[in-house]
Amino acid sequence: MSLSKQLYIIIAFIFFIIFSGNFLISVNNMKGYLEVESSTKAQDTATSIGMSLRPLIKDKEDAEIESIIKAISNSGFYKEIRLEDADFIIKSNELIKASTDLDGEDWKITKISVDPKYGYVEKVESDKQLNEQLLKLEDEEDEIDVSDPFDSDEKYRYVPSQLYKKGGNITFDFTAQKGDKRVDTFANITINKVLIKETRNIKFESVPQWFIRLIPITLEEKRSEISDGWNTSAIIYVSPNPGEAYAKLYEQARNSIIYAIIAFAVSIVLLLIFVQFILRPLKRIEGLAKDIAKGKFDVIDPLPWTTEIKNVSIAMNDMSRKIEAMINKLTNNLANLSKKLSEDELTGLSLKQTLGTDIKQMFIKKETGYIFDIRIDNLSGYVKTHTDNEIDDYIINFAEKLKNVTIEEEDVEIKAYRIFGSEFLVVAKRCNYDCARVIASKLKREFNHLSEKFELNEIAHIGGTPFNELGTLDEMRQAANEAYEKAKLIGPNEYFIRDKNDLSRDMNAWRDLITEIIDNNHFIVDFINNTYMLKDEENLIMQEAFTNAKDKENNPIPIGSFISIAEKYEKIIDFDKAVISKIIDYILINNIKHDICINLSMDSIANNTFISWLENTINTNKEISKQLVFSLSAYSVAKDMELFKNFCETVHNSNAKIIIKRFESKFIPTENLKTFNVDYIRLARDYTSDMNKDRSKIEFVESINELGNLLNIKVCAEAVKEEKDLETVKKLKLFAISR
Repeated sequence: MSLSKQLYIIIAFIFFIIFSGNFLISVNNMKGYLEVESSTKAQDTATSIGMSLRPLIKDKEDAEIESIIKAISNSGFYKEIRLEDADFIIKSNELIKASTDLDGEDWKITKISVDPKYGYVEKVESDKQLNEQLLKLEDEEDEIDVSDPFDSDEKYRYVPSQLYKKGGNITFDFTAQKGDKRVDTFANITINKVLIKETRNIKFESVPQWFIRLIPITLEEKRSEISDGWNTSAIIYVSPNPGEAYAKLYEQARNSIIYAIIAFAVSIVLLLIFVQFILRPLKRIEGLAKDIAKGKFDVIDPLPWTTEIKNVSIAMNDMSRKIEAMINKLTNNLANLSKKLSEDELTGLSLKQTLGTDIKQMFIKKETGYIFDIRIDNLSGYVKTHTDNEIDDYIINFAEKLKNVTIEEEDVEIKAYRIFGSEFLVVAKRCNYDCARVIASKLKREFNHLSEKFELNEIAHIGGTPFNELGTLDEMRQAANEAYEKAKLIGPNEYFIRDKNDLSRDMNAWRDLITEIIDNNHFIVDFINNTYMLKDEENLIMQEAFTNAKDKENNPIPIGSFISIAEKYEKIIDFDKAVISKIIDYILINNIKHDICINLSMDSIANNTFISWLENTINTNKEISKQLVFSLSAYSVAKDMELFKNFCETVHNSNAKIIIKRFESKFIPTENLKTFNVDYIRLARDYTSDMNKDRSKIEFVESINELGNLLNIKVCAEAVKEEKDLETVKKLKLFAISR
């Protein structure tokens, strides 16, 4: 995650915390205020109603009481207004009327009771008697009429049990007397706790339900007692309507959120501008770091004005310059050492290892040509009779003749090699039989001139053989040597050139054989070149897959010839697919934990269909993708470096790896390693063979390992056999070695 995104997230998080805290506190305070306000208003209303109803409460069925309550309820500020009876008074005439055994109204009740489950009943003393007693206490001498004009009936107070607190159908047992007549009877009276009840629906027209569920507002019901004389006759209950409170609270919350969103948006815009301005130098530093990884050593100029970022930029510039200088020094050292290792110091001709590499290139490029085996006759005899300077002068003159031989055909490329001592070899690319004869004829004339100059009867003989794309270098050198022996039989400084008809196998037969092997998977995959870490020689990190195929006589087919023919007849892609599939199955079935190196041809990686197939195959087997190491030789990569670079990107995107094997700096300039981003390079054997005796080889391997460490490339050695060479490799601290 980028620094700018982290800053945005942090600022947004801080803003969210601050806003959330303020919002919650604000809403909670507002909620508390609204609850207190609503409760206070409800209490005031209950008290006001109580005062209004007090003069009317003597007659609890008075219609004016209901009118007053409805008028206040219609305001909509209250959820419920309820008038409850607190003193259940029953008149005697109500009991008499409710009895089915009595007729008329002249009856008097002498005794009354209820079942204990209902509670109990008592007679209410009249206010007249109470007033008389009070007057006596005050020593009033004058008689005052204290009778209640409305109180002509006897009254009874019903005190309900807990079960009948809210009223119900109560049976009153009583005895009625009329003159001398007494009747024991009963009356069923319905007692209503609630005298009047007015309710209003709670309406939240502008408040969403989720807000109501999220923030509950608790409003207590308020009450006020209404007394009739000395007793509490009724109680008025007022429940506040939370709709108004929710509307105010929702409006407050919405305004807070709108303000917060606007403030947040403005803050983010300002932060975006500020952060982009501040981080612009960091992007330049990031770009420089990526350029350094790609081998581009720029510097940051001008320097940023922020002190900390400026110091980092100065450090990056310094590092860039130092790494560039170090890599340039290593590259120059490697170039010089490579040239020293690949050229003969005396003659300036290429050495044997270069010959092998060049022949492999001809295999890859499917080039034609001729190979000439040329040897100085009786050099040992010349050495015995001449000084060292004379011997060197003789060999240098001989090498100059090989080096300077030319032909009119512009397309022909001629290169000479010194194999060992008196043995030389010339390769003429894109050269046919007639061209080979012309080259041999020119060399013969030059050798005749040398014979006269050095007063020798013969200088050398020449044996030529055509380049055999189905053979190996050793087979071609053997064929050239046979031609050389025939040339010796012809005469001094003579040559013998073999015709292309001398090739031992018929191409049609080869084509049919290779096609049958690939189409039917008639080959096996072995695993060679076990590679171990030098720090832990028991830790197997990689094996190389090696395919074995046999001809109809059950003889092994040289893999070089097999690949060459498969490429010639466009079967190499099918072959590479089959090999990869077998290796994946092998890893999965055998639960292999180390890496497997898989050799590919340039024809395959140049084919878009193969690349698509490879990506799908790797992605299908993601669990082992890190164990797949795709390999190409240095001379193959040199054929098309841009194609190889694209292939490296494709493989790394699929989480697999890349190795360049038989690495030689003359094929791949060391500066190109910076752009390939490979995981491994495995040095050619010539660099580590007898390296303990050759200081140039030690310096080369040491330099390439240092360069690999700088570029995060693991450098491996191949098949180091001599114990002293192995000790030297260990001292140089290479990553791994194959056996």
